[in-house]
Amino acid sequence: MIHAALRFSIFGLCLMGTLGAALLAASHAEARIALPLLAALCLLGLYDLSQRRHAILRNYPVIGHLRYILESIRPEMRQYFFENDQDEEPFSRDERTLIYQRAKNIEDARPFGTRKPVYDAGYQWLTHSVLPKTIAGSDFRVTIGGPDCKRPYAASIYNISAMSYGALSDNAILALNRGAKAGGFAHDTGEGGISAFHLQGGDLIFEIGSGYFGCRDAAGHFDPEAFREAAAHPQVRMIEVKLSQGAKPGLGGVLPAAKITPEIARARAVPMGVDCISPRAHSAFSTPLELMEFLATLRRLSDGKPVGFKLCIGHRREFMCLVKAMLATGITPDFIVIDGKEGGTGAAPLEFANHMGMPLIEGLTFVHNTLRGAGLRDRIRLGASGKLVSAFDIAKAMALGADWANSARGFMFALGCIQSQSCHTNRCPVGVATQDRMRARALVVPDKAERVANFHRNTLHALAEITGAAGLDHPGEFRPHHLMLREKDRNVIVGNQVYPELPVGFLLEGRDEGAGYLARWRRADPASFRPTDDGV
Repeated sequence: MIHAALRFSIFGLCLMGTLGAALLAASHAEARIALPLLAALCLLGLYDLSQRRHAILRNYPVIGHLRYILESIRPEMRQYFFENDQDEEPFSRDERTLIYQRAKNIEDARPFGTRKPVYDAGYQWLTHSVLPKTIAGSDFRVTIGGPDCKRPYAASIYNISAMSYGALSDNAILALNRGAKAGGFAHDTGEGGISAFHLQGGDLIFEIGSGYFGCRDAAGHFDPEAFREAAAHPQVRMIEVKLSQGAKPGLGGVLPAAKITPEIARARAVPMGVDCISPRAHSAFSTPLELMEFLATLRRLSDGKPVGFKLCIGHRREFMCLVKAMLATGITPDFIVIDGKEGGTGAAPLEFANHMGMPLIEGLTFVHNTLRGAGLRDRIRLGASGKLVSAFDIAKAMALGADWANSARGFMFALGCIQSQSCHTNRCPVGVATQDRMRARALVVPDKAERVANFHRNTLHALAEITGAAGLDHPGEFRPHHLMLREKDRNVIVGNQVYPELPVGFLLEGRDEGAGYLARWRRADPASFRPTDDGV
């Protein structure tokens, strides 16, 4: 009954008010002021009744708009007024606050103990030592470069993950690269090529996607000479081939022509006025053996710089095909980056974001153990990417097999991102993920570059503290047994029970260590990604 009374009540009041105001307008100034507003609401109500797109407005003219207004501000209302500090959608307020504090170089300690439910299933912690160590510095490094690499790179163990110019604003790229230069860490270009905004002195990881942006010919195929020229830049320290990304594995993309600026066109080597297509798959190779040869070509054209690839693990057998191709050709990547399905700045259909790809921890442990089983782990460094924003996140990734960690959204928060989740709309409220010049100007480059460097430095300082507390000298010494997990209420298990390190060479020796490794290994073909049966 209440809903029935509301359906046309506001519209009716507007009509009556309009008639009354019209009668009084000749002698009352207030009525003359109210008349245009009431008339506009009446016209809106008439439009609502006649339009055919929104059923709510046909049944609730005028007042129905309130529903759409409230719906439009729901994310902000939830984030600022109703969200618990521990809620993760996708980053909790506690996580965001920690990043903001470290980026601003202010106190990040918390009083009164943890707010984590330490007795609930899923709680995790690191074991500490009764003989903790004091670690003098926190500039932790890992040397990336296998036996075929002539120019190894001493990388920080925490770097900026792939985010393209085009997805991020020019000011955001400027601040990230200047921050990377100040902090001595690496900045992944993303697949959008190397823009003028990247060339601020910070070390670059040149990412090559299926569109070959920045190293393509007019037809969109890989251009060796264009690549040689780009890779020769002294800021480019490593080359990364993107096979897939965690946000939307197996999905290509389109940058509409309307969004392509002259700067984006130059960076990507694409024409103005034409949609920029990123295909689903690469055209430079189609088999595991061809990918290894392509990596060798990139290493030669870059004069021996470290070359590797990034992927989100899907069919596990396909990764084993790659490993068998490494053994067959003798060509190994200098590094592999495992991207978790946790996603990043890239917008994706809900089904992809929620249900495609393997989460980082499972993907990382699978790759680590497969390389151990094939006897190749000591030749290849592993990077990890996927919601790694705290010292604990980095330590956990390294305990489970990573040599270094990358973060995209962590450094976006350092730039001032407020998690409005409008990255794909071109309406980023803080100028990070937009090509709108008026919005981007809000991001002051010198200030944000300093915050990027602060966040990196303070996070690694915290990592040094927990590493020393564990009685270790370097975060690379963390192993699965340093990690404890509460599986069920009051049921605690050690990390190596869930994520064991499998024996070196077990796949080559044909030993079954469980979890389906050997069965998949036997089905893997170095000459093709196609399955030999229905298994994956």
